[in-house]
Amino acid sequence: MEYQPHLLKLADEWAPTFKMLGDRTRLRLLIALHYHGPGEATVSELADIVGVTLPTASAALQLLADNGVVESFKEGRVTRYKLVDATTHTLLHHLGGTHRH
Repeated sequence: MEYQPHLLKLADEWAPTFKMLGDRTRLRLLIALHYHGPGEATVSELADIVGVTLPTASAALQLLADNGVVESFKEGRVTRYKLVDATTHTLLHHLGGTHRH
């Protein structure tokens, strides 16, 4: 079999995404956020859906935001999140993730 260096490059490109998705809480939050579709969800909504505490959800979402997977914005006293990474969005579809609409 001939060596295919582009496959190793592909693994290097995907490794950060899989690292983000490798944590059960982060993956569950992303699937819940993805289900909301193009709209956004609050930290408390996502924490309730996923079944984690608000601080746990907030920390996980902050890590995802720091890595460019989601974006956060304030709406009054509420922080909302939306999925912004197209690669993660596509991968969630491949995993069977759906939208609410």
